[in-house]
Amino acid sequence: MNVGRWLKVGMLLAVMIAGGIFVWLRFQQPALPDGFASGNGRIEATEFDIATKWAGRIKEVLANEGDMVDAGQVVARMDTATLEAQLRQAEARVKQARDARASVAALVSQRQSESSFTEKDLDRALELTTKGFVSKQEVDLKRTRQETATAAVTAAKAQLIEAESAIQAAVAATDGLKTEIADGVLKTPRLGRVQYRLAEPGEVLAAGGKVLTLLDPTDVYMTLFLPETVAGRVALGAEAHIVLDAAPNLVIPARVSFVAAKAQFTPKAVETRTEREKLMFRIKARIDPDLLRQHLAQVKTGLPGVAYVRLDPNAPWPEALQVKLSP
Repeated sequence: MNVGRWLKVGMLLAVMIAGGIFVWLRFQQPALPDGFASGNGRIEATEFDIATKWAGRIKEVLANEGDMVDAGQVVARMDTATLEAQLRQAEARVKQARDARASVAALVSQRQSESSFTEKDLDRALELTTKGFVSKQEVDLKRTRQETATAAVTAAKAQLIEAESAIQAAVAATDGLKTEIADGVLKTPRLGRVQYRLAEPGEVLAAGGKVLTLLDPTDVYMTLFLPETVAGRVALGAEAHIVLDAAPNLVIPARVSFVAAKAQFTPKAVETRTEREKLMFRIKARIDPDLLRQHLAQVKTGLPGVAYVRLDPNAPWPEALQVKLSP
């Protein structure tokens, strides 16, 4: 019995030692020479939402989670039947307004002809008055007719301006409805992978309701935190290399794209080398978009790893951290 018990204890100790060695090897980071710094982090990508501009019912969603969509691709459509009916009414009002303008334009021509006739008639009457053939009373009557005809021309032109304004208003209403209908076709503004499908056909969403959440696989970075003494030496654009826990044999090139202006307390999810390092600076190491476009199918977010930043641009990279993109 004692022998069996000791065998069990020995086996348990062996398992624990093996597990400890595995964990140590798993998280052991290469020794860094002067001029380099490192920090733990996770691969992240820029997220963007496809959302409705106005409240309405979803007619169809054309993308599923995990799908890769190109810039400008239609990913969802809203139900625009009501707007299309309103557009037909607005187009009918445009036609009515144009017909009304044509009628008013004809009226203006008529009034101008009448004004021209009464003006000539008045001129003849004035000429005959000097010869005594037309009385002063008849001249006054013709002058009144001429002034009335001129006023009629002015009124007709005002109606023409009003008709043209009505056309512009009707056309503007039509253009507005066309824009709203076009906004009912939801397109992705750039290349992306669908992360979440948040709405289904038939659902009624409020204005700004999210339909899809996408990740930009060409804007990928790792966020790491470095202490104040190190972060002050990090330059924007500095070279960085990323090693993922899932692929320790790969070394991915990156560049420092962001250095926080203020320090912050280290997030709980971030491991630090010493417990006393509390205030840290957030830094982003961004992977080259051209490199990402060559491996879109392999781009994944959430993967943990380590980012190594070169503080001294003249320091050579250690052999273990030189760029290696294939196992």
